[in-house]
Amino acid sequence: MTRSIALFTGQWADMPFVDLVRQAAEWGYDGLEIACSGDHFNVDRALSDPEYLPAKRRLLDEYGLQVWALSNHLTGQAVCDDPIDERHRAILSDAVWGDGEAEGVRHRAADELKATARAAAAFGVPTVTGFTGSSIWKYVAMFPPATAAQIGAGYQDFADRWHPILDVFDAEGVRFALEVHPSEIAYDYWTTRAALDAVGNRPAFGLNFDPSHMVWQDLDPAGFLYDYADRIYNVHCKDARRQTANGRNGRLASHLEWGDPRRGWDFVSVGRGHVEWDPIFRMLNTIGYAGPLSVEWEDAGMDRLDGAPQALDFVRRNQLTASPGAFDAAFARRSD
Repeated sequence: MTRSIALFTGQWADMPFVDLVRQAAEWGYDGLEIACSGDHFNVDRALSDPEYLPAKRRLLDEYGLQVWALSNHLTGQAVCDDPIDERHRAILSDAVWGDGEAEGVRHRAADELKATARAAAAFGVPTVTGFTGSSIWKYVAMFPPATAAQIGAGYQDFADRWHPILDVFDAEGVRFALEVHPSEIAYDYWTTRAALDAVGNRPAFGLNFDPSHMVWQDLDPAGFLYDYADRIYNVHCKDARRQTANGRNGRLASHLEWGDPRRGWDFVSVGRGHVEWDPIFRMLNTIGYAGPLSVEWEDAGMDRLDGAPQALDFVRRNQLTASPGAFDAAFARRSD
């Protein structure tokens, strides 16, 4: 099965949208996953300015690019996070941050996620990708250990804050796809199940699959795809590399910056890390995923203007046309 390939614009927010559109088309991308950052997509203008969305569409049409998803990862992070602090001030708009009072930030972030669903519907885009934040991520690997009641309260907090958001997604006919990722309410296999259960497995809430966040946790990306097949609403192609062989570098990254060689893992260009793409593409065939593959560029050690076209070439060449029943490669090392 051959799928369309998009470029996720989140790591390109410093580049004017018109320039990125031109560049992506020249490289040969089929479309974009547009982030609500920089001048790439403004939710408020999309809903208030009648000329805004038609102008975006004309630009994309001029260069033959499609849009399958909007991303509002940064705002979504503030919906459930605790604490809210200077880290959030650095990623949020002035309107969402306001006076910085934590609960007000969370409510304004939730309102913008609702508005993003309305903007996506108006733009004819079926999926919004993003983060949820988490009030209990702070308890991961912590001592003293969190109680079951504290963890349960965290999932309830998530459900209470996201049900009203998902009501708007349902009303607009748009789906939300959480990127399963450290610091989110769902960051691995079992927390994904707990998060889905917390919102009653409602169809408006699904997943943005990104194997790079699974490799360093020793999770099986192909098995994850199989078990959550009905919730895979978007796919990111991003690679990760473990750097733990020297016995010094830990997987929790030691509070070191991206790209520091002392980290136990980092992100690299697609095809240059430890993600096994062959079983992933085979499993996408098996589960019948026909949506886009979105290249997310986050390699601190490689120039993005070189890496993005290389990533496109890798994904295009390595999409498999294998039979949907090709389980052997996908489950070669899996044990239940």
